[in-house]
Amino acid sequence: FRFKDSLAEDLRGADLVISHAGAGSCLEALEKGKPLVVVINEKLMNNHQLELAKQLHRDGHVVCCNCSTLVETLQSMDLTALKPFPPGQPEKFALFLDKVVGFQ
Repeated sequence: FRFKDSLAEDLRGADLVISHAGAGSCLEALEKGKPLVVVINEKLMNNHQLELAKQLHRDGHVVCCNCSTLVETLQSMDLTALKPFPPGQPEKFALFLDKVVGFQ
């Protein structure tokens, strides 16, 4: 999609998500429990997407590839090997912020 207000409906109906490695896109798909193939854009400067994709791959949550290996990856991937992404814990983050700011 070039632009869409929300991908929530599309994600609900998806059996597989193929996405760039933007943090929001990755986390939204993983939080919905969807298998995710992350395609890295190797042309970005200071490539934080590459770092995120590699870490999620190392942790077993995503399949990772680049544009030139996408077809091969789709043909050979084993989605049963993916580990579920753990749910967020916003209360821990809130406690951390309280401590940093001095509310505790």
